[in-house]
Amino acid sequence: MMSRTTADAKGDVVVLLIGMRINRFWAVHLWLPVMLGMFRMLRELENDPARGLRSRVLLTASPRTYYVVQYWESKEKLYAYATASDVFHHAAWARLNRKERAGKLRGQVGIWHESYIVPEGSYEAIYGDMPAFGLAAAHGQIPLEKRGRYAKDRFAYRSQQAPVAEKTA
Repeated sequence: MMSRTTADAKGDVVVLLIGMRINRFWAVHLWLPVMLGMFRMLRELENDPARGLRSRVLLTASPRTYYVVQYWESKEKLYAYATASDVFHHAAWARLNRKERAGKLRGQVGIWHESYIVPEGSYEAIYGDMPAFGLAAAHGQIPLEKRGRYAKDRFAYRSQQAPVAEKTA
């Protein structure tokens, strides 16, 4: 029998997509540090869970494009990590900016990120015979029946019931 589950996310979900594109394969000395820097930042975040990274998935879109889907505890923790001066991201971003300003990266390696705050009621997930993955790895995995068999039911799920208005006489 097929096991169907869904993610146990409650409230807003914070997602960061971040990646790189190798524009010139032979410029290994320029794109490899970018790739290795991402791995170092992920290791740093895994070693310090209080920073707020809940889970991540490494993906490739092509032999040239690599990215990470990251699930964060909150937008505040994502921003705090991005701007903290005591983490590797700070040094890596400063080095990247210096190279960019000097024109050393132009056309060699592309970098990008997209951030999303997804409100409750605007996401749903289903997994068939899958271990915890993506949103479920970040927030936990529960049987599908707990949120509804159909996507419309899972979209309608709210982790907190709206307060009932008191009757006034």
